[in-house]
Amino acid sequence: MLKVKDKFPQFNGKAVVGNDIKNAFIDLSNNDFKDKWLVMFFWPKDFTFVCPTEIAEFGKLNSQFEDRDAKVVGVSTDSEFTHLAWKNQKEELKNLPFPMYADVKRDLSHALGILDHEEGVCQRATFIVDPQGIIRFVYVTDLNVGRNPAEVLRVLDALQTDELCPCNWKKGEDVIKI
Repeated sequence: MLKVKDKFPQFNGKAVVGNDIKNAFIDLSNNDFKDKWLVMFFWPKDFTFVCPTEIAEFGKLNSQFEDRDAKVVGVSTDSEFTHLAWKNQKEELKNLPFPMYADVKRDLSHALGILDHEEGVCQRATFIVDPQGIIRFVYVTDLNVGRNPAEVLRVLDALQTDELCPCNWKKGEDVIKI
């Protein structure tokens, strides 16, 4: 698995950004995030139970990520058509403010080292990537356990201070001065 300080791999593929099949799909690549912070989170499968709770929560926090000049992208190994069908079927996913990337060839998941060997899908992983394309945070949980998007936002805040931040530090609190 790639780790903190590794370069985030190149990617290029289809993503879902709308609900109408006529304009739901876009091409998405690293080039779309030049000079931006990127929060890329992966879920195992569409049409499951834990995944929509996380995806919806990232959607609720999206404006806070954008306030920090960070873009959120959700990813699974399902196709863009499956993403669109799930988005239109699941109420809490209908108005997602970020793209759902389709890693159907599993190129990105494989390059990151997050393919689950038993299930053949990506693990429940989150990466924070800085504007230079360097991984600054990696968070992986068991396939059955949802992650905490608010914690991802807290870590982004800490990384953006470029200071020493103590345990449980929150934006606006004092950092450690040496």
